[in-house]
Amino acid sequence: MPSINLELNAIKYLYRDVLRSPEKIDLKFAKRSKTLPVVLSRKEITDMINALANPKHRLVLSLAYGSGLRVSEVINLRVRDVDTDELCVHIKHAKGMKDRITVFPEKLVADMQNALAGKQPGDYVFESNRGGKLTAMSLQKVCKAAMQKAGVKKKATFHSLRHSFATHLLENGVDVRYVQELLGHQNIRTTQRYTHVTNPQLKNIKSPL
Repeated sequence: MPSINLELNAIKYLYRDVLRSPEKIDLKFAKRSKTLPVVLSRKEITDMINALANPKHRLVLSLAYGSGLRVSEVINLRVRDVDTDELCVHIKHAKGMKDRITVFPEKLVADMQNALAGKQPGDYVFESNRGGKLTAMSLQKVCKAAMQKAGVKKKATFHSLRHSFATHLLENGVDVRYVQELLGHQNIRTTQRYTHVTNPQLKNIKSPL
């Protein structure tokens, strides 16, 4: 659906801004999906991380969840972008070619410092065994393997770690505007969809059965 809307916007731009057409352009855009994001529980994430024997893979999943990173952001993360002293991660040229700062989990400081030992500022934080950066497919496989070993049955993906980051912050009482900034969302409505997942009023309702 998003691609259809992209094409319709291009048509509007052509007639309105390029051809300067005086005619009113009335196009019906495709409705966007209103499905809720798949969110993993804190226990499920902990079980997934603990199920992995590879320290690099454990750190990848931990950081993706603990900092709310997209798979592309994990892949492209460089040593100079991680500040274990200030507990922050500088995401550069993220979605929409925008930079942002997000949090770095204090629990991961020792593991990250070990992972970065001997590396240069411009090196990738996570490299493949053959050198160079990892691929999105390889990280999806790591996530899938962790889910299987931990017995997680949800239809989750690597991106579900980012969904879980946002949802758990809101559950902890963090203002949605700060969550928006950490995630790098341009529109707050994109962030507000997580409030439907974590609505405490709904969760406090008991079934009449």
